[in-house]
Order: sequence, then C-alpha cells, then structure tokens
Amino acid sequence: MSNLRLIGIDIGTTSVKAVMIDLSGQRIAEFSARYPTQRPAAGQVEQDPEDWLRLVRAALEQFADHGSAAALCLTSQVNTHVFTDAALNVLQPAIVWQDGRAAQAGAALDRSVSAEDKIAWLGAPIPIDASHALARMAWMQAARPEIWDRTAHVLLPRDWILARLTGVLLTDPISAVGLVTPAFTYADDLIAGLNGAARRLAPLADPFTVVGQVSASWPFAGTPVVLGVMDAWASLFGLGVAQEGEAFYLSGTSEVLGIISGDLFPQPGIITFPEWRGLRLHAAPTQSGGASLDWAARLLGRSTQDLATMAMSVTDDAPLFLPHLQGERAPLWDAASRGGFAGLTASHGPVEMAAAILEGVAFSARLAFEALERSAGAQPAMLRAGGGGFASDTWAQLRADVLGRPIQRVEGSDPGAIGAAVMAGVGTGSLTDLVSASRALVQVDRIFTPRPSESTRADTRYALWRDLYGALRPTNHALSALG
Repeated sequence: MSNLRLIGIDIGTTSVKAVMIDLSGQRIAEFSARYPTQRPAAGQVEQDPEDWLRLVRAALEQFADHGSAAALCLTSQVNTHVFTDAALNVLQPAIVWQDGRAAQAGAALDRSVSAEDKIAWLGAPIPIDASHALARMAWMQAARPEIWDRTAHVLLPRDWILARLTGVLLTDPISAVGLVTPAFTYADDLIAGLNGAARRLAPLADPFTVVGQVSASWPFAGTPVVLGVMDAWASLFGLGVAQEGEAFYLSGTSEVLGIISGDLFPQPGIITFPEWRGLRLHAAPTQSGGASLDWAARLLGRSTQDLATMAMSVTDDAPLFLPHLQGERAPLWDAASRGGFAGLTASHGPVEMAAAILEGVAFSARLAFEALERSAGAQPAMLRAGGGGFASDTWAQLRADVLGRPIQRVEGSDPGAIGAAVMAGVGTGSLTDLVSASRALVQVDRIFTPRPSESTRADTRYALWRDLYGALRPTNHALSALG
C-alpha cells in the first residue's frame, strides 16, 4: 500500500496545478503552468479550453516518469462554461466566471424567481448572476443563436476535460452551483424557465463515483478516474478542513471563504450547498483577490511579490481601496460595481497604494465572512488558509489582523490539487475516509495571530470601508450603464 500513488489535477483560473502523492502525503511530483486569458471587450473574460487540455496532458506526461498511479481525480474553476457540440468540439472560447456579459440576462432571470422559490428549490436564496449557468445560456441564446443552436453540452472545465480523458460525460451536483435541489437532483422548476437548458446539462453523479479509466491515448491509460468536485470543495480537503464548525480561507485570483455547519440560516449573497457526506458548506466567493494585486502590479510596473513585500503596514490615514475591479460577488453580487481609492493625497505613492490594496481585499473577505457566520450560525475561532495569495507573510498577517482571529496557513500553494488527490484515494478505497485522509495528508506551515493594535486600527478603518461601497454605488452604476 505504501507504494500507491494518487494524482490530483486542478484546472484553475490562471493555471493548471497537479500533484502526485503517496498515501503518507509525500509529494512524488508536482506541476504548475499558466495559460493565457483573453479580454476581447469590456467585461468579457475568455479562455481556450485546448490550453487546459494541453497542460493536463503535459502534467501527466511529466508524472509518467515517476511510475504508475492507483487513481486520478480532477477539480476546476466553476461558473466557467464551455459550449460544445455533440462530439465535444468547442464552439467558442470558454466564458470564465469573471465574465460579466450575461449580467442583464441573469438579472432578468433572477427577477422572475422569488426568494421563497429559491429556498424551496435550491435550499438557499442563491443569486442568478452573470456567472450562473442559466444566465450564460440565456445570453448565448439571445446574442449568438447560431452557436446556441449547435450547442449540445454546456460544461464546466473539469467536465470537458473528464470527457476528453475518459469518454464519459458527467458532472457532480455540488459543482452545478445554483442548479440542484437539496436532494442533489436538478432543480427542474428553475431550469424549465429557460427553454432548451435542461437537455444541455451533463448527467449528475456522486463526487466519489469512479467514472471510468484514462483512455488509451493518454499517459496513465487504464488508471481509475474519480469524478471529484469543484475547486472550493476540493480545497477544503486540501486544507485539512472536513469537520463541523471548521472554516477556511482560500486565496487565488479571487478570495473564497467557507464554514462547515449543519445549521442553516439563509442569507442573501451566501451560497449554501446541500449536505454531502455529513458536510454542509456555506461559501462566499469574492471577485478580485489576487486579481487586484495583479492589476496593481501591471499598473505600477512591479511584480506582485514586490508589491506584497513593500506593503509592510497600514497607517491610520492610508487610502482605502474598494477591490471591485470586475464587479463583486459575495455577499453583494453587484456586477455593476467598480473599484476605487478613497482618501488619496499627493503624499501617497506605490507603497501606500499597495498596502491599501492588500487591506481592501482583506476587508472584502471580512464582509463575506460576517455574512457566512450569520448563514452558518457559527463563529469559528480559527481559519485554515492556503492558495497563492497566502504566499506573502505580510498579507497573511494583515488578514489575521482584519478578521480578528488566527489563520493557519497550510504547506504548499495547491490545495485544490491536493484535495483532488485525497478524493482520488477515498473514491477508490485507497484511503479510508475524508476526515482522516485530509488530516493526515495536510500539514500546517505557520499560524498568524492577530496583533491587538493592528486589529483595533483595522476595525476603525473597516467601518469606513463598509460605507465606501454605498457611497460609490450610484456613480459606479451610472458609469456601468454608459458602457
């Protein structure tokens, strides 16, 4: 058993990350490579699915030098949609979750469904926003009917790669965000509101389903493939979070926070998943976490590492930053919101702006986490954290100060891939259960404890920051309407 290896692959927002581990959690091999993102027009964000496929193959080819594997599992970004024909040929670039082109279509669908219906059908008042699958399909139907007519499948990145890897077309009910009932069936009454949507959705199966085997044309041919789940859930297990009352903070292109709680107090703007394997996840994804720092790095001609390093502290009179560079998701779900600085003076330069950006992202996480606590009826004393956005000690400490509780940073920057590997092991029986497996395979790197003086300053500035969104909202919405 000690020689068994597991492979986890994460098709993220900016890169493919993959790991090969043994049953003790030892890394045998790892892979990470970025792919391009196109922005053909304002508010539009696209990727070429063939780039994902190319890098997944490259990862498996690299890992093949290290011997065989007992199982493989994929995870990916969600609310990124691939429109394909019946033969799985891509009909146009994938529409990435950040893309806002379907905002009006989503708003129209959202207005047609009451909060009471959402709770009855979905278990929570999950918004139908620009990234919702139905909004994307409605936009395609209206804006590009020639593509819609040829569309046989609307798939998540993981589902399209899975079909190309195994020949099997499936998705899991957790990743089908905003489309399934608490019983893990499609919400037929909701989906029926868009003609033609139901027949274009992939069949549902449990995340631990062994879908099939890697096909003969791929490295690791014949290896069992476990279906898996979306990146936020996979990252749960890659962060060692798998029990009631635990919380996580995942930082990458966006910030994703979550609490596991069997209690449910539905809150606007919070995504509450149906219970699975004794776990109910309350989740809050924001729109621009690491993406805000990437934007500033391009603007200032610095690397993101340089900006995070130079932003050592926030002063009382530092500017405030609203990180709504591409609208905002949880808990506001306002695609028309825009980013902005407040309180800039001639004395402020790159150092102060970088600090404000790190702080503004942390404030958006706090706003989301406060809504999560109301939804879950819980106040976790600590958060497990990971992802590329936690590579900076400065930013990790600032987040602990802003949230007012310790943050445990786990080793590695690829919790999604590690979580997928854990699921590969549990799904095939190589690992016994989710809780013990995630605990055994994940190690804490460092604990960041809030500094009382900095937390007091953060509380004062957070109160001001919360008012910033409302103050800028009329102007931002007017500007959005002009675009």
